[in-house]
Amino acid sequence: MADLTMQSESNHFSPYRADGKLYGFVCVVTGADQPIGAAIVAELAAHGAASIYACTSSANAANLPTSDTAQTIHYPHLEPNEHSTLALIDEALNAFGRLDVWVCASMSAGPGTVTATTPSDLMAAFEHNALSPFFALKYAPAAMAKMTAKGMYGNAAPKDQSYGSIIIVTSTACEKASGGPAFTMSCHSALGVVRSGVSVLRGTGIRINAISHSGIDMGGEVKATNGNGTIPVGGKGGLERNGSPAEVGRVAGFLASGFSSYITGSNLKVDGGESVL
Repeated sequence: MADLTMQSESNHFSPYRADGKLYGFVCVVTGADQPIGAAIVAELAAHGAASIYACTSSANAANLPTSDTAQTIHYPHLEPNEHSTLALIDEALNAFGRLDVWVCASMSAGPGTVTATTPSDLMAAFEHNALSPFFALKYAPAAMAKMTAKGMYGNAAPKDQSYGSIIIVTSTACEKASGGPAFTMSCHSALGVVRSGVSVLRGTGIRINAISHSGIDMGGEVKATNGNGTIPVGGKGGLERNGSPAEVGRVAGFLASGFSSYITGSNLKVDGGESVL
């Protein structure tokens, strides 16, 4: 079989390696106790990730996906502030010497109408849906640029080049305004973090992308963390069926890996074509 590794790509980051396209990666996933976050954890683990910090805000931590090879580390809910972000990055670097993937998969909705929306509702949605991605963009790249020898832990691999993928999970509600003003506005802001991140990360080898989803069957609507609304599931789109959290997880796995090595600043829609109907 022909060698499909690109000339500029280390063998340690080739998505074609037999032991998994994410072998050795150290990852962070927020919202890991929500259906999509849990599916992303499972996807990263299935493709060789060494360690996954699964940030949760509920007792559902006991239901996190498990793996025979990847170490899933339950981590408390990541508050949208500098201290919490830096504390998690420091823990990952101290334990593993590297950081490769950061997925913001925790989402919060708000009231469904403008009359019911208060300034506090707006601030809560912006903090949860846009400020967390902003801090990931601000602080994770320096850790992702660090290189290290092979560690003494399962699925360990050396890191011999700057590599990182920041993935922001949001909603197509920013196009349809279907989730209420606070949710819609904060989703737009999350996409703004992705777009501004391209110039911030220029030349670093670190990428940032978004996944916008709708029509995902999550066994019921995801309750907002601020308790004042739900994130809409949406319609069935052009495929005439609802999607599953695993189908969002697969896209996250693609964006985390070298298969998406020339994709940055993009917003991949996982909505069964709903947004174009």
